[in-house]
Amino acid sequence: MLTPVPDEDGAPFWEYAARGELRVQSCADCGELRFPPRPCCPHCQSFASAWRLMTGRGRIWSYVLPHPPLLPDYAAQPGYNAVLVELADAPRIRLAGNVVTAPDAPLNSVDPARLRIGAPVKVAFTEVDGVTVPRWLLERG
Repeated sequence: MLTPVPDEDGAPFWEYAARGELRVQSCADCGELRFPPRPCCPHCQSFASAWRLMTGRGRIWSYVLPHPPLLPDYAAQPGYNAVLVELADAPRIRLAGNVVTAPDAPLNSVDPARLRIGAPVKVAFTEVDGVTVPRWLLERG
């Protein structure tokens, strides 16, 4: 799997993920949430920021099932999914990831027939090459 490369603005996201917390950057002045993280609020132009704890629940907003030829880092896991999850407590925020059967399960562990737009999911965390990444587990719904 390709591992994320944290930058200065996004570093807190990965630090919180390592603690098992899903947090989204917010403006400390106007309160608007923003993702991906960036230094300036697009709503009020403030440079003050905070990191708001999310519930970790959401729904599949969109997904794709990549087909061969796959990138070399993913070629051993055909049938994997890539999803956009709309957060339940921040509907304008969508995070990219994968739906899996368990936090450390292979990326192709979920039968693609189980995926559908609107399916409820919850976050789970696993470490990949020294970086803790969020993944998504299907919830009954």
